[in-house]
Order: sequence, then C-alpha cells, then structure tokens
Amino acid sequence: MFIRAGYEITFETDRAVPTLALLSVHPSRHHDLRTPQRILADPDIPIFDYVDHFGNVCTRFTIPAGGLTLRTDYVIEDPGTHDLHAPDAEQWPVEALPEDVLVYLLGSRYCETDRMSEHAWALFGHVPPGWARVQAIVDYTHNHVEFGYHHARSTKTAWEAHQEQNGVCRDFAHLAVALCRCMNIPARYCTGYLGDIGVPPVDAPMDFSAWFDVFLGGRWYTFDARHNRPRIGRILMARGRDATDVALTTMFGPTVLAKFHVHTNEVAAPDL
Repeated sequence: MFIRAGYEITFETDRAVPTLALLSVHPSRHHDLRTPQRILADPDIPIFDYVDHFGNVCTRFTIPAGGLTLRTDYVIEDPGTHDLHAPDAEQWPVEALPEDVLVYLLGSRYCETDRMSEHAWALFGHVPPGWARVQAIVDYTHNHVEFGYHHARSTKTAWEAHQEQNGVCRDFAHLAVALCRCMNIPARYCTGYLGDIGVPPVDAPMDFSAWFDVFLGGRWYTFDARHNRPRIGRILMARGRDATDVALTTMFGPTVLAKFHVHTNEVAAPDL
C-alpha cells in the first residue's frame, strides 16, 4: 500500500527564534520513500539536518522575525500489515539486557518511575512477565485514561495523567512507558503519523500520534495504549525516552503556533 503524508505548520514571532525540529521520517523508513521527503520553508531560510544519539533526524533553523511556514508532502510505501503480535515474547532479566537498551529502564522527564513503581508492582506483579504483562499494562492504561484534546497539556507527566485520568495520545504513551519501566521492561516513546487507515475514520482533524515500543525476546515490539489494537500504516518520525527527546519543535524563544495541518491518506501507486 502507498500512503501520502505531510504537514503545513506556521509559526508567528516578532523576533528571530532558533528552533530544533523532529519532523522528518525516521531513517529506518527511508528505503520506503517513493517520492522525495523534504522540508520546505517559507520564507526560504537555511535548514540543517543532523542525526541525534537516538538515531532521529533533527532539523535546525532560525524562525525569522515575522514568522515561518514549514511544509512537506511525500508518498511512502507501507507493507499494510498490522503491528506484530507475539504472545510468546519473553521478558529478559535486567542483567541480560544489552547496554544500549538499559537507558529505557530509567525514569525520565515525563515518566516518573520513582512515583509509579510501588503502584505498578501492586497492579502487575502477579501477571506473568513478558507479553502478557505488557498487554495488561496497555489494557489498564487504555481503560484508566479518558482521551480528549481538551485534556492536552504540554507539561503533563505520566503520574499526572494517571491521577487526572485523562489526556491525549502522548499521555497514554507516557503512562504505559512508565509502568513498563517500573516492571523492568525497557520501553521507548515513539512519535509519527497514524492515519485512519484500516479503521473507521474519526471526525476530528488529523494530528501526529504517539505510541511506544517495548524490548522483549531480544527485539522491539510496538504497542499503542490509546487505541489498544494492532494498526496499519504507522510512519515513524522519532523515538526516545519520552516527549522531551522527540518534541516536534523546540523553540529557544517566544513563538505562536498559527497553523497546524497534518495529512495521512492511502493513495494509489505513484508514477515513478
């Protein structure tokens, strides 16, 4: 299957503001691109890319006084298969985990394992380790948190989402990630596109989405606590410890988000 995806985002400001953005397709999906994926800026300004230590493509630029619009539009090929389901995937003991995975057991800015640990063990200590335990965490998060865009708050943490019992997709992901880490299951936060492909369309503006990966049986698997069902058509942009590492944009000065439009649709094969 082929997916056309992209965005148009406008920022307004009265001064020059250095900015860092993670708005590119993740390098692991570059071989699937069927048309170029370039970030275009209006007005035309210098843009520089680098790869961070999580393997994400980061873009640096300075928003000029008066503002800036970023846009991209591309076609990517997708296998059209659902997220992998592996109920026999085992949880490795901490001492057997690869060194580069250990960081995803630690608490982070939005995933306060120190505050969640006792509660997590009370909830999931009796569940067999491995896939069943992760699914129990996903079920709990999905049922415990009410989704709603009006619940969004950029500073909300996993603990606060748990206490308030509401949030958006990033809050579902943060809470599930924190609970997994409390149970010694490495978990990393992911962000990208997830359109209404293979499911009934939702009557709401398209947005970027957040989900998470867990390390079981020597590899990473995708879980989604908001939707709690295998999906097709995910397009990964970035992954890290939590939303701090994969923020869509980080501004080093005051700006106003004036326009935000994301599109993700299944399309016919492009003429190459």
